[in-house]
Amino acid sequence: MTLTPLPAPALIGSFSIWHWLIVLVVVVLLFGGKGKVSSIMKDVGIGVNQFRKGLKEGGDEEAKAQIKDDSADADKS
Repeated sequence: MTLTPLPAPALIGSFSIWHWLIVLVVVVLLFGGKGKVSSIMKDVGIGVNQFRKGLKEGGDEEAKAQIKDDSADADKS
């Protein structure tokens, strides 16, 4: 039984013109001009920033409430 090596695929890692065109179209759709996708991405970014801000502020309020509850429980004992 003789094992023959598999043929090496040609041009591994290189892109053809079609690959570059697809990448260019995706980049233009995502980051180009005043398109719908770029405005959606802007809205998502604003939403993420607001979410982070809310977590930060909400965490502070919860910590203050917990400290207040703990001090009220200590006063009762």
